[in-house]
Amino acid sequence: MDWQLVLLLVFGSFILLMLTGLPIAFCFMAVNLVGIYLFWGGAVGIEQLARSIYGSLATFTLLPIPLFVIMGELIAHSGFATDMLNAVDQWLGRLPGRLSFVSVAGGVLIATLTGTNLASITVLGEVLMPEMKKRGYHNSMSLGPILGSSGLAMMIPPSALAVLLGSIAEISVGQILIAIIIPGLLMAVLIAAYILLRCKFQPYLAPPYDAPYVPLSKKLLSTSRNVLPIGIIIFLVIGVIFLGIAGPSEAAATGALGTLIICASLGKLGWSGFKKSISSTLRVTGMMFLIIAGSKTFSQVLAFTQASTQLVNLLTGFSVAPIVTLIMMQVVLIILGCFMDSFSIMMITLPIFMPIVLALGFDPVWFAVIFLINIDAGGLTPPFGLALYAMKGVSPPDTTMGEIIKASVPFLGLNLLAMALIMVFPTIALWLPSIMR
Repeated sequence: MDWQLVLLLVFGSFILLMLTGLPIAFCFMAVNLVGIYLFWGGAVGIEQLARSIYGSLATFTLLPIPLFVIMGELIAHSGFATDMLNAVDQWLGRLPGRLSFVSVAGGVLIATLTGTNLASITVLGEVLMPEMKKRGYHNSMSLGPILGSSGLAMMIPPSALAVLLGSIAEISVGQILIAIIIPGLLMAVLIAAYILLRCKFQPYLAPPYDAPYVPLSKKLLSTSRNVLPIGIIIFLVIGVIFLGIAGPSEAAATGALGTLIICASLGKLGWSGFKKSISSTLRVTGMMFLIIAGSKTFSQVLAFTQASTQLVNLLTGFSVAPIVTLIMMQVVLIILGCFMDSFSIMMITLPIFMPIVLALGFDPVWFAVIFLINIDAGGLTPPFGLALYAMKGVSPPDTTMGEIIKASVPFLGLNLLAMALIMVFPTIALWLPSIMR
């Protein structure tokens, strides 16, 4: 069978199944089962599928995923993030667009704790949106900064999505986790600069107000109690990887244990919250592992039929600069982001994109950073961006989807700007991994 026909059958079947409403992971598994039965010799192929699934999941590389997830769940069910935002707010005084800046600072700090943008939107939205509404903030300075800052959860470790990407693409997880730090902070700076400029030239977007006076002693006490513990967690995860003390799996374990001890010692986590954290972690991890199993098998089907090899040869055979091919990949990701979630995009594209990236001579860690920023942008793209719907869930009832989409557009542009800067200056992503021990 021609490889073009194989691709048509595989992707056509997947799209039809997806239109039925079947979960994405099950759509892939169904396509994989049929594909393996047809191309791998019937029942023998099904037996090989079971071995393949076991081999893709029974690996030490995946251990950080449940540990990073439980870190976020412990923070979410302990109320720690709310106290942290209040501590940050005390230091900003009468800064123009104060609450918008709180969302940026909070987005960075929450990113170091949760690793998921939907959790970040929930926390920032529930804490900041009522006060922003009360103070007369325009949608572009309330909805927008929260949406933009939430994406930092993918770009600042610990990031479960980065671990998932490394596992599927077979890239060093430790290097990806270190590589996304500077790009994540760059995105935070771009968001903060945008807010500052908008508030300077259009002050009515974020009306100033007299913030209550807080004594320095109270600020320091609140910061030491609610912000400094984050530094301990960051070191337990990122510091030990960067210094060469431990690998990603060991670092994830120390981070999860440190988060549990800190939340419990500060009296922010009861038995009920702990049980909810474990339950949520099992549910999310199970879904991620299904995705990994489906993606690995999907890659093997494409490789066995020579479809992926022929597609790589076709795309690398064009007489265009490699960077043009890279940009074409990013356009595909942006389009997919309008209709699909991040996990599904990874499953579909990475088995096809990674061989092309390697054939063109691009650094896979550099590509992984750009890939993560792009699928983060996908959460902000209508009509089905998940971040948009999460924002609707925590917004005032009179907020329309149109208002949310309009507020997200500038921050989508900032994501694209960050991608362009990293394409032009790869050192932004590769410098820290290059000095790892």
